[in-house]
Amino acid sequence: MSARTIVFVSDGTGITAETLGNGLLSQFDGIEFRHVRFPFTDSLAKADDCLQHIADIARQEGQRPVVIMTMMDEQIARRIRTADALSLDLFDAFIMPLEQELGQKSTHSVGRTHGQENREYTKRIAAMNFALAHDDGVSDTDLKNADIILVGVSRSGKTPTCLYLSLQFSLKVANYPLIPEDFERDDLPSKLHPYRNKLFGLTISPEQLHRIRNERRQNSKYASLENCRYEVAAAERMMRKNDIQWFDTTSRSIEELAVQLMQALGR
Repeated sequence: MSARTIVFVSDGTGITAETLGNGLLSQFDGIEFRHVRFPFTDSLAKADDCLQHIADIARQEGQRPVVIMTMMDEQIARRIRTADALSLDLFDAFIMPLEQELGQKSTHSVGRTHGQENREYTKRIAAMNFALAHDDGVSDTDLKNADIILVGVSRSGKTPTCLYLSLQFSLKVANYPLIPEDFERDDLPSKLHPYRNKLFGLTISPEQLHRIRNERRQNSKYASLENCRYEVAAAERMMRKNDIQWFDTTSRSIEELAVQLMQALGR
């Protein structure tokens, strides 16, 4: 497998550059990408320091790196472009055509995507706090304000899915584990009955669940393949009985699950 160094440069956090850049890089198989990050490159002195590092990388590896940047300061951007590298300025590629189409100059402000003055930022933080407070059935307070409540067996992917939905889509998401006591009663936890219209389920193959649980509690009944098969079957039967739409996390990424949940919500 060949390897290339990707240098992410931004006068802000660099999150936008890395997110967009990783989307582009995912289209190339057989190459191992090494990430180097230079956030808050907001002065010519910092740009020169970045250029020196890029030159060092090119000399050590014998090939020029790829620079992916989001720079609002054109003077700094021009300085970075002098590097012996393939320089891709994502803002330059998209902002200028948008200005022409919309007939308006952009603000050219750093940090607008993640700034605290942004209403979406405040909503994301509130959603994250909600997800953390309602993780793994810890609290049933304020469930009436949840956008989604996820149910499923332990280690089926509920927590990471909740956190991703809150961070990316500002959704208030709670999750409840389905446990042996629920399977014995063959019924949902009583606290969830008033909110059936918000319930979605996650399931997983017993074999995958066995592997995940075995890393956590090796050779335990909790992690045994027999118990995993029992719990997954019981959970799916319960979700079917209660007409809960569920999604299989075995081979789906969190991103795919999140999009499917958003579609199910009609968003």
